[in-house]
Amino acid sequence: MDSLKFDSDDLGVTEDFLSRAYARMSISSSTPGSGRARIRRDAVPAVSVDELDLDFDMSYAVTPLGRICLCVVHEGTIQDHAFHGVRDDFGPGDVVLFAPHDLPYAGRICSARYNITMLDPGLLEQVAAGEGPSREPVRLTGHRPHSPSAARHLTQTIVHLRDHVLADPAVAQEPLIASTGSQLLAASVLAAFPNTARTEPTAQDRGDAHSATLRRAVAHIDDHAAEPLTVADIAAAAHVTVRALQYAFRRHLDTTPLAHLRRARLAHAHHELRAAQPGDTTVGRVAARWGFAHPGRFAALYRAAYGRHPSDTLRD
Repeated sequence: MDSLKFDSDDLGVTEDFLSRAYARMSISSSTPGSGRARIRRDAVPAVSVDELDLDFDMSYAVTPLGRICLCVVHEGTIQDHAFHGVRDDFGPGDVVLFAPHDLPYAGRICSARYNITMLDPGLLEQVAAGEGPSREPVRLTGHRPHSPSAARHLTQTIVHLRDHVLADPAVAQEPLIASTGSQLLAASVLAAFPNTARTEPTAQDRGDAHSATLRRAVAHIDDHAAEPLTVADIAAAAHVTVRALQYAFRRHLDTTPLAHLRRARLAHAHHELRAAQPGDTTVGRVAARWGFAHPGRFAALYRAAYGRHPSDTLRD
């Protein structure tokens, strides 16, 4: 996991840092004597979550980041934000897409405290299917969530990722947690913003969603549960599209591929707890190793599946 902290009241130093941390940019301040910039970043390879606190007004112009860049405003305002014919202002509580990953943007930050979450655009391909036979990459087609509830859910996902995955380096370094957290963020982004992903299965997808497809997918999940897996990986192993895979699980098991993967990992955690000696490991370590970042959530899932607390299984 990568982390960094920055604290400076020198505008030139701040501009240099922001250019290195994000993309080449030019900033200017109309606040007399400038002010202080405080930034903290926690990251895994495909995702970074930054908290920024700028107590001055700053104009910015940014070259394309190459990454999907989300912004959640805590305090202050972001004004005259513009990209590709879009112009908007953001205030406290707003969660927005700053710009598509391949477009520049510009605007003005007015004494704001805000969150910047960036993710690799390829993550969208791992949890969704492109539109049409050419399988074009999935793109976000709007910069604001389609509903207040979608915005709230995305904000909650970012907070969960920040506080329960990235906040603890030992947890964030677990490959399954990093993979699961990144996919959760990508799925939440697709659920929040208008996009080109096609969710309904085609006639071919429906034809491919037979029991043999399900058997191949389940076997792949069982054989590779200890590895970072995406929906796209499972679909490729089953020789079908992501949509066909999702439809097969819905039709035959009334669940999703990722939910089945989570149950498989829970079963592995259960077997590990049964086989371990209490002094050799902890419930938290076992949970993290199998992709469960939040101990309380793991305990609730475990109790629902096995009727007892995981610590009881380890102790016995």
